[in-house]
Parts: sequence; C-alpha cells; structure tokens
Amino acid sequence: MDDKIKRVYIPMTETGFYILFCLQDEMHGYNILQQVLSMTGQEIKISPGTMYGSLSKMEKDGLIHFVREEDKRKIYKISELGQEILNIELKRIERLYRNSKGEKVNGQ
Repeated sequence: MDDKIKRVYIPMTETGFYILFCLQDEMHGYNILQQVLSMTGQEIKISPGTMYGSLSKMEKDGLIHFVREEDKRKIYKISELGQEILNIELKRIERLYRNSKGEKVNGQ
C-alpha cells in the first residue's frame, strides 16, 4: 500500500469512514447519504458537496471504483485498497474504544 495514501486517509474523517463503510455494498451518493443518516440516528448529515467531492477524490485515489450508472446515478463500490484502508481504520477505532474502557493492547 502506498504510504502517501495511508497518510492522507488515516486517521479518517467521519465522512470518509462512513462512505467507505457504506460502499462495501454497491451504492450511489444519495443512497450513502440516507444510509449514514439511518446508521447514525440522524446525527451525521453529509452535504451533497462533501459527498460528491469525497467520492471523486476516493475514486481518483483508487479507494473506490465506478460500477455502473442507473437512472443518471453513478454506482460505486469499495476497492481492494479501500477495504485495506477501512480495515486499518476499524482496528484503530477498536483500539481507541478498548483503551477508553481501560483495556490495554494485546491484553497487557
């Protein structure tokens, strides 16, 4: 994995995290917006400008890829690189959570 990509995306913003998380299934931007609202109890609202800017950057960086177009909506899915980045971030978040509960890494 390119270290530059790692430096740019880790730690991830909430927006970046939710976009990649949602794109484990094929989705278009509006669908992602709705999914994030539902997942977060309406607490995280991604603006369309942020959504489409993020999708464009993530596609350019190889984290997601265009699958097809349906009814003038572009459908995307996470790439192998994107899944790697997401997995690293999930481990980081899990470590933060464990640490917040007083647990140490590796059970020490």
